Amino acid sequence: MLRVTEIFKSIQGESSWAGMPCVFVRLTGCPLRCIWCDTPYAYGEGTEMSVEDIIAQVETFGTPLVEITGGEPLAQPACPNLARELLAHGKTVLCETSGALPIDLLPAGVIRIMDLKCPGSGESERNDWNNIPKLTKNDEVKFVIADRNDYEWAQKTLWKYDLHNRCRAVLFSPAWGILDAAQLADWMLEDNVPCRLQLPLHKILWPEITRGR
Repeated sequence: MLRVTEIFKSIQGESSWAGMPCVFVRLTGCPLRCIWCDTPYAYGEGTEMSVEDIIAQVETFGTPLVEITGGEPLAQPACPNLARELLAHGKTVLCETSGALPIDLLPAGVIRIMDLKCPGSGESERNDWNNIPKLTKNDEVKFVIADRNDYEWAQKTLWKYDLHNRCRAVLFSPAWGILDAAQLADWMLEDNVPCRLQLPLHKILWPEITRGR
């Protein structure tokens, strides 16, 4: 059983899969409290559902791309089993995780989007650096950047761990409503960082909708 906050279909707003129709399975609970978190309702809401019931609801949308998100999805022990069953049903499975828990809990075939926490999040000490060697060319790493200090930290981490060669994509994302996206773009252009600027497409398309998109 898993506790599920919501299951919905939307446009994938982030990662290199941005723009694709996607079904989101948002699991409840997160051990982190990032300052810029935009889904605090996922901390405690939700309904207990079996893996079979989740799969059945996902199938009603008829969409091959599925993301397991949260909260922190790996905080629920049954998350890897859900991912395994989604793969078995022919889905392309993304899992967005904070990187605070071991990512190798997920079965092979899942595309892991690991959000390394910058200092401005208030949770950078929770990063599990043992996850870095576990990343593959199928995975992506995201940095949510709130200020220049976060940007410098993210850039240093990128080079230290050779993330642009280790992963499918490295994403620099401005903390929504905190850092101007154009400012981040200017920094990236000045330094020629080998990563992509990520803007939250779903927030641009539906700025007034705070959940279910």
